[in-house]
Amino acid sequence: MIPSELTTLDATALAAAVHAGEITATHLTRMTLDRIDMIEPTVNAFRVVMVDQALFDAARIDALTDDVRRGLPLAGVPVAIKDDTDVAGQSTMWGTAIDRGICVDDAVVVSRLRRAGAVIIGKTNVPELTLWPWTASRTWGATRNPWDLERTPGGSSGGSATAVCAGMAAMALGSDGGGSVRYPAALTGLIGIKPQRDRLPLGLEHGSGWHGLIALGPLTRSTRDAALFLDLVSDAEHTTTFRDAVGRRQSLRIAVATNPPAGSQVALSPECRKHLDRAVEMLAALGHEIVVADIDYPLAALWNSTVRLLKGAQHDVASMPDTARLERRTRSVARLGKVLPARSLRKALAREHLVVESINTVFQIADVVLTPICKAPALLVSECPANGAVRSLRAANTSAWLVPWNLTGQPALTLPIGLDDDGLPIAVQLVGRADDEVTLLTLAAELEHHQPFARLPQPPFTD
Repeated sequence: MIPSELTTLDATALAAAVHAGEITATHLTRMTLDRIDMIEPTVNAFRVVMVDQALFDAARIDALTDDVRRGLPLAGVPVAIKDDTDVAGQSTMWGTAIDRGICVDDAVVVSRLRRAGAVIIGKTNVPELTLWPWTASRTWGATRNPWDLERTPGGSSGGSATAVCAGMAAMALGSDGGGSVRYPAALTGLIGIKPQRDRLPLGLEHGSGWHGLIALGPLTRSTRDAALFLDLVSDAEHTTTFRDAVGRRQSLRIAVATNPPAGSQVALSPECRKHLDRAVEMLAALGHEIVVADIDYPLAALWNSTVRLLKGAQHDVASMPDTARLERRTRSVARLGKVLPARSLRKALAREHLVVESINTVFQIADVVLTPICKAPALLVSECPANGAVRSLRAANTSAWLVPWNLTGQPALTLPIGLDDDGLPIAVQLVGRADDEVTLLTLAAELEHHQPFARLPQPPFTD
């Protein structure tokens, strides 16, 4: 194995190489750490790189018998963890300057990844309290997109996306409260899944999970890796695994819906429209039935998700021991949440089902919904607002097509489909019915087979 393969092989292939004795877990870990040393100063993906612990864990895997090691689905695979999820021996900083102490235990998802043989390579950068769809904070600086260092990888899982994209981890854990897995995955050419609400257990560090908006999910280089991740860490009990969905063939009705959610005031750029149309043409050529539809996004959906976000931010800020050390706009968002009466949240939660029913009428004519991800390519880092709560909230509208599915709780997946005229990744969103990640994985794997996005040109500076 040569170092450049760290950016092309997926986690499944890397684990197979360890199982076959083609490379040791220690060698794979050292290669990954060497790559981090080379690239990390340029992109700033990691809040902390766990060098000693990673090498210790890799050596432990190498010390196992061959049979036991082959029983570990992620044997020696380097995995990055977003810095809003607890890892034993590390602090969970959430993009802030406030250290609340070293975590004694791993979060459940991290524990399950370790049990599968993963080597936790480090914790990735986030915007403060994961509030923004770009990854930059006053304390930890700006994370940059490997495809264009002047651009953001999105947020709030931008550090995780950059780590996987640039070969500094084979897969990563993210969290998604309004597109925070799917948007960064789209901007860096990865698969990103927001699973069904509660599919992956949220730790206590996530509090209310913005009152049901947040779901944990993977960022990976392939559909089979995304399915593997869900099999290993989810609370799902299925008669078959998510990996069984990869390689199946289904004839599906796919609704193409480009209308923006009510109140979002976004419009799809010609470039993004062109690539979305290409994806639709490919789906039709594969024999799927295409229907054009408008989704009934009620204005109440915007109100509902906004109330939950603001009240969730209020809770998160209140949990901090020294709020004066937070960015001013973070505190401003929390104040907006405090202004909202408690009954607003109760009303939002009580009326969720009405909004869900309205949005999901589209599934009366379709098995899967295809939407845009964002209105335009990734923002320049210099364009990402550095302050101002209202200004930052308005800028977050760029990925408005993602937010409604956090409200409904159902699964949604980001699928890379090519590069734009500037050589930047373009993606679409696939949304499934409640509890139906399987259909999304089946369709994504089929498209991956016919247009293998895992072999898109590598980010220029990592050649």
